[in-house]
Amino acid sequence: MIPEFYSRRPEWADRIERIVESLGRIGVLEERSGQALELRRSNRIGSVHSSTAIEGNRLTLAQVEALADGLPVHAAPREVLEVANALAAYDALPELDPLRVDDLLRAHGLLTAGLQPEAGEFRTVEVEIVGVDGTVLHTGSRVEKVPRLVGELLEWAAGSSDHPVVVSSAVHFLIEHIHPFRDGNGRIGRLWQTLILSRWRSAFAWMPTETMIRRNQGAYYRALQASREPEIDAAPFIEYMLDVIGESLGEYEAQARRQDVGVNVGINVGVKARLIDLLRSDSTLSAAALAGLLGKTARTVERHLSQLKAEGRVRRVGPPKTGRWVVVEDPDE
Repeated sequence: MIPEFYSRRPEWADRIERIVESLGRIGVLEERSGQALELRRSNRIGSVHSSTAIEGNRLTLAQVEALADGLPVHAAPREVLEVANALAAYDALPELDPLRVDDLLRAHGLLTAGLQPEAGEFRTVEVEIVGVDGTVLHTGSRVEKVPRLVGELLEWAAGSSDHPVVVSSAVHFLIEHIHPFRDGNGRIGRLWQTLILSRWRSAFAWMPTETMIRRNQGAYYRALQASREPEIDAAPFIEYMLDVIGESLGEYEAQARRQDVGVNVGINVGVKARLIDLLRSDSTLSAAALAGLLGKTARTVERHLSQLKAEGRVRRVGPPKTGRWVVVEDPDE
């Protein structure tokens, strides 16, 4: 059996309660707006874009959306394949059992098919995680122990009495700690947390959790490292993920509220809100790319961008062709 690997903190209960309350509000908003499918699809694409970008993939959000639509994308073939694989893996979530080792291997196979020789298989070599300065940050579990440790981890998850939000975060951490695969451990860890959460509440299949992780990427790695030193205690990582999950629900709830306003007050409000969401996800998007994502003309998008700049909600930095957008989160402050 797997030994205890995290200390429980009483303040988690309040955070979990807020998560449950947010899920309830989201359910009401989705039912009222009648546009849940559009919002879910947008966030799924954002999750795939963010999870692959964390690992260094350079495809833009617009390119990820094009791949999701079955359109050709002109970029590095390996990066295109990484994203196409991730889209397939996330689409397979309803078919996967988060407590089965075989399904974990299947999901890894989907994520890494054509990218590594051991796709869908536990690694057969020892691995180290090395920092940019060459320092060894972490050594994965001994290769001969990997199958047993992963099996014990999922067996523990099946029998744990802790809240699914805590269990999913703990599983995510230990997947990264064991590092059971030659490559793709980060992607499979994030996918598996989403899968566990979606079995508790189906809405989590569409939450922008990976997007929030990418926005807090430095803190993500710091929480992983803090949970390994001086000895294994996943509490810092669990606490980080509780915050991220709360933020992702808050983001989705805000999107749903803006969408609801767009339906009931006027389409222009909805277009502006969607523009801001897209620019948060990919600050390099051009007006033409934004127009394609929104199904609007470039002139319409440029008009809304001008209004957003006048309102102080976005600003443009850098040269016209190679610059980027900055979303001003609190324009009144």
